[in-house]
Amino acid sequence: MTEQTTLGQRLADIAARPDVITAFKAARSGFLAGRRLEMKELADELGVNRATLFRWVGGRDELLSEVIWSVAEPTLRRAVAAAPGHGARRIATVLGDFAQAVNTSDAFRQFLRREPERALRLLTTRAGSMQRRFVAFIADLLTEEISAGTLDPPLPVPELALLLSRITETFIYADVISGEEPDAAKVVQASLVLLGERPEQ
Repeated sequence: MTEQTTLGQRLADIAARPDVITAFKAARSGFLAGRRLEMKELADELGVNRATLFRWVGGRDELLSEVIWSVAEPTLRRAVAAAPGHGARRIATVLGDFAQAVNTSDAFRQFLRREPERALRLLTTRAGSMQRRFVAFIADLLTEEISAGTLDPPLPVPELALLLSRITETFIYADVISGEEPDAAKVVQASLVLLGERPEQ
């Protein structure tokens, strides 16, 4: 057995103490496993009281928003990296691929079925940070294509980014909003129309 120095033991003790990062990782792991996030259960898992957990993360909604964005952002970046072409078709493809990834995510669909009202509130309104970040991500894509001379948008970037986010949300949350099946292909078609390009038949 390796001898442990006094300082080494102190460092190990500090590393073993739960903190906000530990809490976030545990919440994210539970979300991806399809479990409902319960603050009391998470606090018990971490060996801290609820007051400490709330001080770290701010609350259940804040924590859920951060967890979901931590999954959504790399999904968006993968869609950007894989999207061919340029201009309107590239942006529409990114949004369609993102919608398809969300629509086929077991963890996300379970969350949406289990807590539809909270999901829509956190993901599509100012109550959560997801929509603000999603709109900003789309705005960056638009700006990139405009700067490259591959897109001449019909609307200012802020308004266009918001509308594109709404289109994507509509066909991701279609089953909750209208009872219809989510349809990533319609994200592509509607985005192309909004961007001034004819969809492929």
